[in-house]
Amino acid sequence: MDISSFVTSLLTSFVIFVVLVLVFTWLSRRPGNAPVYYPSVLLRGLDPWEGRGRGTRSPVGWIRQAFTASEADVVAAGGVDAAVYLVFLSSVLAILVVSGIVLLPLLLPLAATDHALENSAGFKNGKEAQNFTIIERLALGNVQKKSMRLWAFILSVYWVSFVTYLVLWKSYKHVSNLRAAARSTSDVKPEEFAVLVRDVPIPPPDQTIKDSVDSYFRVLHPDTFYKAMVVTDNKEADKIFQEIEGHKHKIAHAEAVYAESKKGNKPEGTKPTHRTGLLGLIGKKVDTMEYCNGEIKELLPKLEAEQKSTLHDKQQRAAIVFFNSRAAAASASQTLHAQLFDKWTVTEAPEPRDMIWSNLPKKIYERHTRQTVVYFIVFLTVFFYTIPITAVSAVTTLEKLREKLPFLKVVVDQQSEGIPSQSHVVRAASGKYFYFIIFNVFLGFTISSSLFSALKTIVDNPPGIIVMLGNSLPGSATFFLSFVALKFFVGYGLELSRLVPLIIFHLKKKYLCKTEDEVRAAWSPGDLGYNTRVPSDMLIVTIVLCYSVIAPLIIPFGVAYFALGWLIAKNQVLRVYVPSYESNGRMWPHIHTRVIAALMIYQATMIGVIILKLFFYSAILFPLIPISLIFAYTCHTRFYPAFAKTPLEVASQELKETPNMGAIYSAYIPLCLKPEKLEDVDVFEDAQSRTTSRAPSF
Repeated sequence: MDISSFVTSLLTSFVIFVVLVLVFTWLSRRPGNAPVYYPSVLLRGLDPWEGRGRGTRSPVGWIRQAFTASEADVVAAGGVDAAVYLVFLSSVLAILVVSGIVLLPLLLPLAATDHALENSAGFKNGKEAQNFTIIERLALGNVQKKSMRLWAFILSVYWVSFVTYLVLWKSYKHVSNLRAAARSTSDVKPEEFAVLVRDVPIPPPDQTIKDSVDSYFRVLHPDTFYKAMVVTDNKEADKIFQEIEGHKHKIAHAEAVYAESKKGNKPEGTKPTHRTGLLGLIGKKVDTMEYCNGEIKELLPKLEAEQKSTLHDKQQRAAIVFFNSRAAAASASQTLHAQLFDKWTVTEAPEPRDMIWSNLPKKIYERHTRQTVVYFIVFLTVFFYTIPITAVSAVTTLEKLREKLPFLKVVVDQQSEGIPSQSHVVRAASGKYFYFIIFNVFLGFTISSSLFSALKTIVDNPPGIIVMLGNSLPGSATFFLSFVALKFFVGYGLELSRLVPLIIFHLKKKYLCKTEDEVRAAWSPGDLGYNTRVPSDMLIVTIVLCYSVIAPLIIPFGVAYFALGWLIAKNQVLRVYVPSYESNGRMWPHIHTRVIAALMIYQATMIGVIILKLFFYSAILFPLIPISLIFAYTCHTRFYPAFAKTPLEVASQELKETPNMGAIYSAYIPLCLKPEKLEDVDVFEDAQSRTTSRAPSF
């Protein structure tokens, strides 16, 4: 790409961004759009415009509000996970700013005043010079081989590396303290009084699984054990429950339509009707409200019978065990309960809304097998995705996997690895997506159109990847500069303007929504979507780090990306996104590890680049990769244990009120198992605890 094309692309992206910001400013002022631009504020019962003067509605008013909001404000609006994501963005921003302060004034003049490109062109073409872009002239490629100027580039690699170590260390410590503060708050949280128990042994014939779990933990924790709730196979109960809820929603919708029809020339109104056949298009025509009420009356006894059957006969070999104090639960989650590793596996319990109930009963061997299969599929996808796209497209979606690979249906149809919580699924998916985009977007484009063409070289000579990167990366500098610019100008502009959600909301509100619940569902924004957002940011981290010394001009673009990203993400956390779970920053160790991985890719790349410059002292860079590994190990040893387990000194902090253990227990009862007759927690527990003369069904 020549410089004129690059500048044109950059200016076009900037103009699009400015237009989108102005559109956002105009649209966000209109009260009818508040559910799209301020859903988080509305759900917290606040007025989006309370205390805001004219100045705050200017095109830059939202910027001041985002800057002045404290970390406590972020935690209150979006939770600790959102605050930790902002720490990630600010940490990368700090790395790039501090690195750029040295790299830009040091490396740009050294590259600009050398003549490697002209000399190379003259040697090849018999010319004195050739037209090169300003980006190429200000990059490492313009420094001649064996030049002593390469010392500056070697020292710069060390500078970026040690700045990264320092910032990551401080950030890890800060997030660790943030997590500890959240876990030691005086508020009562159900998950802090519970542990998840998996791999429960088969009970004796005269006991239910519930009775077995109760007796086991009552003996081991006689003073602190409260109750146990056995996980049940409630698919049928949930299916009936969802049918009932669906009919209730239809009744509410029909009542709103009926009330609206009375406002016209017909005071008596027109009752809504529908057909009972496929998609409401065929079959008998019925009165919607009468039909749905009749269906509910028929389904309620079925639900009650299914609940009784589920609680007693469909108990699974997993349970949530409750303790009467946070410290007792934390201690139990860190204690080895059984002599055999495949019996009585005890871990911290996810919060109720974070649970994936269907995964909890999976046995340890099944979980390990599934994990191996999933990682094998990920490996194949990462390395062979670009072998003809037509072939790979057959297995790139879940639907195609079921169609083309029937033996994987069991794995595909469920959360494959038996992961117990949604937050854990997000972390796992984020890691796999990170591998995919690094190999297929960054390395795939850099080395060739497909990594497969370079795979044989890598397998035969693994260290050869370093030289391959060093040889290929510099030539892609202009492309990645444009890529980063496009990502933050257009991508963040669309994120801020929320044009697509706005259009969808108004279409639904006008043509589909008749009740307040339907309107609320239409503007429900969801959470930040860490599973794709974090890997996408990690791709930019990798690109900017790898080019920070090769083409230092990328640093300002990286600074702009993460500064703007931090600002817009903070605005969206405060105003828009609503967390679907809270893991108290459990994502951070994953983020930290990926940044270290990006740093090591950068270090390996620079080793290859300097080697190709035939510089005698290039070996000085070799210790960097071992240093990074040592740093990663040190951070893991020092900080990670407090993320894997809750420290007792944190869990032992005093509560502001005596916990209501009944409320804590009932928070984990699935909705489909607690209708009116099961509102009483004792009734629910009794239904699970009844002894039987036969072995329970599994």
